[in-house]
Amino acid sequence: MTADRDHLHAVVHDGDGPFALVVHGALGSRSYWDDNVAALQSVCRPVVVELWGHGRSPSPADPERYRPGGYVTEFERLRFRLGADRLWLIGQSLGAALALHYVLAHPTRVLGAVITNSSSAFSEPAVWAERIATLVEDRCRELEAHGVESLRDSWINPGRSARISPQVRAKLAGEFSEHDAAGLLNTFRLTNAGIPLGERLGEIAVPVLLTNGTEEGRFQQLVPAARRIPDLEIVDLPASHAVNAHDPAGWNEAVIRFIRQHQTAAAQAQ
Repeated sequence: MTADRDHLHAVVHDGDGPFALVVHGALGSRSYWDDNVAALQSVCRPVVVELWGHGRSPSPADPERYRPGGYVTEFERLRFRLGADRLWLIGQSLGAALALHYVLAHPTRVLGAVITNSSSAFSEPAVWAERIATLVEDRCRELEAHGVESLRDSWINPGRSARISPQVRAKLAGEFSEHDAAGLLNTFRLTNAGIPLGERLGEIAVPVLLTNGTEEGRFQQLVPAARRIPDLEIVDLPASHAVNAHDPAGWNEAVIRFIRQHQTAAAQAQ
């Protein structure tokens, strides 16, 4: 699938098993998952999605398309185009929160979800709103004043982490230049608005794996909130925020086992 003026860019990989929508976080792009795709192909067909204004995805003019509900609509469109009755959701950071929004909207279309550390998903809404008004808004002012390149060396850019493999870092550095300032601004201001799931976490009705990067101290305070998910498994990994890119071997092993376990269980239940 290719990007156009109306829809998210998605790279569809071959694989063995159901489709899986794979969604990065803020300032990420398609190559963020390069150290994971081959492993995922052993259990699913990864569909690597880029957020609005990121990489090759466009920046729609309609503000509603950036909100969580807009992403739910777009993910559902992708599922229909793929011809998938049910699929997996795999999300990192902001992408994890968006994946869970889709799970809540379309539980019968989801086999399960794999997520990484996500402050946006698990923060209390009032706390998250304050964060948007301070730290996030500071980044927005930088974008407005100096453009996308002003965020290349920011701590919020996952591609600057020396713990990511050199090959992936090089690709992310090239793809950073593809980001669009208008799309990023709307991501920071509109997608973030209303994204914490709060008490709705208790309504999630599919199996969820949280791959917890234990070296991100701030996120560890949010793990109790994640435990509101009824059918939750947590695997602790020696990583920080970019869990799947910091410890690809550990992350890949945990995800393959989880997907195989639940696909076997689903087959036996039929």
